[in-house]
Amino acid sequence: MRTARLAAIVAVIAFVAAVAGVWVGRTFIPPHRQQGSELHEVLHHQLNLDDAQKAKLETLEQRFAVRRRALELELRSDNARLADAIEAEHGIGPRVTSAVDASHAAMGQLQKETLAHIFAMRGILRPDQAPAFDRAVVKSLTADAQ
Repeated sequence: MRTARLAAIVAVIAFVAAVAGVWVGRTFIPPHRQQGSELHEVLHHQLNLDDAQKAKLETLEQRFAVRRRALELELRSDNARLADAIEAEHGIGPRVTSAVDASHAAMGQLQKETLAHIFAMRGILRPDQAPAFDRAVVKSLTADAQ
């Protein structure tokens, strides 16, 4: 009986501490900005794109969204195969190694296609717009992860 009461008190204290921790984190730690959000802000709100540029940008973004989604699904599938391989081998065996290699290939392809997309977007900019875009790209790639 005494052990059950002590366990209940510990559980209540742990719950209150967890809630307090979440509140402190949400209140005092700024939210992490998604990588690329500053690039989006610069592109859509600071460069004063003309109507032709906006139309080209919309086409580029729609096309890339489809391709990015396909690659993300491929990554998800690769991760599922990796999970199956880990469950089967319980170590770094041939199935795990193969699944990791496939996942890395998909990640690399996503990165290459993302860069191609960035350069395609840059290609629609005027020379006076490109430096601000370039700074936003560099900042996005070099910003500290929070």
